[in-house]
Amino acid sequence: MHKIAEVEIQHDIMLANKKLAKRNQRILDKSDVFAVDVLGAIGSGKTSLIESLIKKMNVKIGVIAGDVISKFDANRFEQYEVPVVGLNTGKECHLDAHLVEHALEDLPLEKIDLLFIENVGNLICPVDFDLGSHIRMVVVSVSEGDDTVEKHPLIFKDADLVVINKVDIAEAVDADDEKMVSDARMLNPDAIVIKSSLKTGKGVDEIINVIENFMNK
Repeated sequence: MHKIAEVEIQHDIMLANKKLAKRNQRILDKSDVFAVDVLGAIGSGKTSLIESLIKKMNVKIGVIAGDVISKFDANRFEQYEVPVVGLNTGKECHLDAHLVEHALEDLPLEKIDLLFIENVGNLICPVDFDLGSHIRMVVVSVSEGDDTVEKHPLIFKDADLVVINKVDIAEAVDADDEKMVSDARMLNPDAIVIKSSLKTGKGVDEIINVIENFMNK
């Protein structure tokens, strides 16, 4: 009986989150804001990638920075003079739709075209929690190991865009970036997979083109 009760509670939580996520997306759509849920482990390069996109994209950008302690990444984004809301998750290893709902209340949505929602650094916890974003972008670094994609199938199966990052150091860390691309495509044939290096600029323009294409659909 105890296990059955746990399942029912979990079901209720997920159902409530799904409803809130749909409401978040309606709020975004009403304000004509396109949202990208950015996922990846600590050290994958999520924050640096968002910084590069802020600098290069010709649209009005806002950011929700989610983390156990969000002020560090939020401070990095604020230097670009874009609207930023930091979400502290405390002990939680993911964002949820309820937290994002409150963040949307604090953002000037009328001044934003594109919203990046930087999720907590984790490849497992965020998988089941829809935030109301329009697409999911998963960033994975070659420094995490070239078996990382196949070890975390669920997050890649749900991705719209997969970025294999830091390919400039693949040889140095003895990682096969082509294997990571192949694994991502095998898990999710519909996802767009891009190899990138923020140090050299490789792949950044391609990522921008993909996001803009999604925005214009």
